[in-house]
Amino acid sequence: MARLVIRNGRVIDPASGIDDVCDVAIDGGAIAAVECDIDPASAEEFDATGLVVAPGFIDMHVHLREPGFEHAETIESGSRAAAAGGFTSICCMPNTLPVNDNATVTRFIAETAWRVAQVNVFPIGAITNGSAGTELAAFGSMKQAGIVAVSDDGRPVMNARIMRRAMESAAALGLTVINHCEDLDLSAGGDMHEGLQSVRRGLRGIPAASEDVMVARDILLAELTGARYHVAHISSRRAIEMVAFARARGLRVTSEATPHHFALSDDEMPPYDSNYKMKPPLRSGEHVAAVMDGIVSGAIEAIATDHAPHPGSEKMQEFERCPFGIIGLETALGLALENLVHSGRITLRRMVELFTTGPARILNLDRGSLRRGATADLTIFDPELLWTYDVNRSLSRSRNSPFHGHTFRGGPVATIVGGSIVWSAD
Repeated sequence: MARLVIRNGRVIDPASGIDDVCDVAIDGGAIAAVECDIDPASAEEFDATGLVVAPGFIDMHVHLREPGFEHAETIESGSRAAAAGGFTSICCMPNTLPVNDNATVTRFIAETAWRVAQVNVFPIGAITNGSAGTELAAFGSMKQAGIVAVSDDGRPVMNARIMRRAMESAAALGLTVINHCEDLDLSAGGDMHEGLQSVRRGLRGIPAASEDVMVARDILLAELTGARYHVAHISSRRAIEMVAFARARGLRVTSEATPHHFALSDDEMPPYDSNYKMKPPLRSGEHVAAVMDGIVSGAIEAIATDHAPHPGSEKMQEFERCPFGIIGLETALGLALENLVHSGRITLRRMVELFTTGPARILNLDRGSLRRGATADLTIFDPELLWTYDVNRSLSRSRNSPFHGHTFRGGPVATIVGGSIVWSAD
């Protein structure tokens, strides 16, 4: 593979403690050096003056829909959208058809990704067979086939005994257990956050308590089993407080936040616009502020998109009938810069941590660093780039985003995977 030198960028690598203007040399698909004034010799050069050069961003919560729902997204199209968003690695949830609850499906995803994906694709296996919540899936054989964690994703494990056994089995195999924390009895029939706005719109609400109850239960089980436990798309104030409490006690409990949960509140929802319908729902201002505070304090260790594509034929129905979820791979970096960095809440280095070392540590991935010899996955972005998101030009197969027409300050410029430029803004 041709040698590449990225010159004069602000290199931010939290894993190595680097934050300086210097060069990055890539050779044979690996990081060869991070130094000042590297002699390019006969190498190809990339001028990164005024840009940030970071380890490749990791999205640990993506729905690629293949197999089974290719009309909404495929591994190929989802990976293209990821590359355009600056992500070099994505972790795909198991809610496919068939569900990724066995090694055969895991291998299909991994082999398809190897053939057609522009970025690294790491499958996440189901906790239970068919994600039905009754019998544990085959963790061991799925791990051998390539899964990096287990989750029943949008179908939370309601049975506490099953969840305990899942944590025990996952702990023995070194896998993280990820749960969509929602008590389905408390949230049944809800379409948006339970509060003033749901009353005004005459819609059934999803109380924050439905998330809190499940987080509390799972933290107790994590303490009992010693498992690595992760709260997906955390969105409520009390849930964040409980995760912070658990971490202070030394439990292996982590959480992620989505850009839409720190960028939007239910006050900003246009009435009955299905592009604003997701789970967990957009919550009230106090919960949005709590998500921000959790990111600042470290209670939240990763930003993940929960990229959930749905075709217009499904999404553009009555609000009560349409599915939950929005796409988010191409807008995540812009939203993080706008709402967290440019607002002064966190530094650029902290934001890079949330996209790199945070998810890599949670899932024990050998990614998220620019150390010598590491796989040459890099994200290059311009924190001052002005651009407007046109959802109709998205590389995803779906268009369900609330950010169409939004002008961002800051965005990706190039995405490098294994030493090759797989996407650039030019």
